[in-house]
Amino acid sequence: MSIVLAGFLLKLMESFFKPVVLSVLLACVFYPFIRKLNTKFKIPWFLGILIVYTTFLVIFSGLVNILSSSLMSIVESYPKYEERFRTIYRTMQESFAANSDSSLLNFFFDFNQDQTLLENISNQLNILSLLKNFAVNFTNSLVSFMKSTFLVLLFSIFLLLEMKFIKIKISTAFSSENSTKIHDIMSRIAIDTTHYVSIKFLISLATGILMILSCLVAGIDFPLVWGFIAFLLNFVPTFGSIISTGLTVVFAFMQCYPSVLPVIFLAIFLAVMNIFLGNVVEPRIEGENLGISPFVILVSLSLWGWLWGFLGLIIAVPLMVIIKIFCENISYLRPIGILLGSGKTARQD
Repeated sequence: MSIVLAGFLLKLMESFFKPVVLSVLLACVFYPFIRKLNTKFKIPWFLGILIVYTTFLVIFSGLVNILSSSLMSIVESYPKYEERFRTIYRTMQESFAANSDSSLLNFFFDFNQDQTLLENISNQLNILSLLKNFAVNFTNSLVSFMKSTFLVLLFSIFLLLEMKFIKIKISTAFSSENSTKIHDIMSRIAIDTTHYVSIKFLISLATGILMILSCLVAGIDFPLVWGFIAFLLNFVPTFGSIISTGLTVVFAFMQCYPSVLPVIFLAIFLAVMNIFLGNVVEPRIEGENLGISPFVILVSLSLWGWLWGFLGLIIAVPLMVIIKIFCENISYLRPIGILLGSGKTARQD
């Protein structure tokens, strides 16, 4: 009943919980850098927060401007890629016709040569109404995003300011025995959570940078756009990297056709990169104790995706890791933490 009630509240109050959860995750990403500035370089805590957030905002603003320019370039280059699509379609149609099976292509997509690509897609998939609704809601979504971004930054700054005094607060609020126990539990949860979120952020950043470099080597247009998509979707386990790789390879095929060498290079490189980063580097850095059961990952993706949409897909696994860590550090919840895990820790025990 408690779980059902919690899910109901998360769905009902998503406009409140989303900024709070994102601020906690953002604070976990920035906390190691601020602590390093404070302990190694003796920079005051507040000044360290100011330095880190100023750097983040400058980088974020630069990325937004670059991505905006890239998206405008995509819009301007649309006629060229539509003509490429028409060429590929005609080649496929002739190939099917030569094999006396021309109806097979039309079964999947009936392309009208007298209409544009967008008109064909709209007629086939009936997305015109969806595009109209998207255009109507875009302004409201943009305003909501800017307001949420401000709240996330504000919440995370105040949370980081509180982290410096949390030990003193616990010692004052509870008895010596309970305060020590609570502090140890919170420390383990904070350390493991910060470790996971920071590593996931860095792995996603490495994925985006390698995607940009591979696109530059292969001569693929708009590398920053594909790098940003790879960075963002890498937070969605397994499926995110597959989707970003698929989108990039399809675009590369459309751009480079009839040449296939750049497409093959890009596909092989991205496949090796995702396998190496996702199955070798990330588990080795994170450690097996943070592993989550694959079944639990799928269930959490479905659940959080239904609750909070695309944002839920991104934060589903980090939240499950936090729940697992919380359960493992409380004695009567430890069996639940073991059941949520991948099983390696349980075999070691």
